[in-house]
Amino acid sequence: MPTVLLVDDERDLLSLLDFNFRSAGFETALAANGEEALRIATQRVPDLVLLDLMLPDLPGTEVCRRLRADPRTRDVPVIMLTARGDEIDRIVGFEVGADDYVTKPFSPREVVLRARAILRRAAGRPAERAVSAVGPIRVDVEAHRVYVDGGEVTLTPLEFKLLRTLMARLGRVQPRERLLEEVWEMSTEVETRTVDTHMKRLREKLGAARELIETVRGVGYRMIDPADRE
Repeated sequence: MPTVLLVDDERDLLSLLDFNFRSAGFETALAANGEEALRIATQRVPDLVLLDLMLPDLPGTEVCRRLRADPRTRDVPVIMLTARGDEIDRIVGFEVGADDYVTKPFSPREVVLRARAILRRAAGRPAERAVSAVGPIRVDVEAHRVYVDGGEVTLTPLEFKLLRTLMARLGRVQPRERLLEEVWEMSTEVETRTVDTHMKRLREKLGAARELIETVRGVGYRMIDPADRE
């Protein structure tokens, strides 16, 4: 039974989310502020965190940043909640490592479904595997070969590494700066257009499967699972 940590200073909303998640078969832990959320998360690491952006002590973005900085909680999926729908809020949330973003008011059922989808992706995302596949894309890591709909696609070493990184983090937004550090092993001071140029070439080579790589405006890129569209 997965455990979700619910973090919101609105008691009525916290109770509503608690009821819906418990009814859906989750175990829950509740926190009304950021410090309490961090304490609970480190004492008993949850499977997912539902985190309000506006908290009375710490911004939700700071809570998310600290979760990502702690080795015990850095891989825990985070869904941000906010009453504001400004693009800048979404960008900041993704930059600090949020996996999804929900604007109030929202349907509790929709939030539960999003949580299930994120947990399903996380459970099926191993750190390394010799052969991996997303939709029509298949990667044979040992042979260093890529196939789309059964046909081989020739990628450069950087394109191959970029594709593997996106597939390994299916559904999670990868900021350009993080890709520069991890794929290119370069400082973020390097021009981030480098990422855009290589992503454009990678998409062209993937053909029809290019639609599986989404651009998150102002942040970076993510690969989506075709099964989540059904």
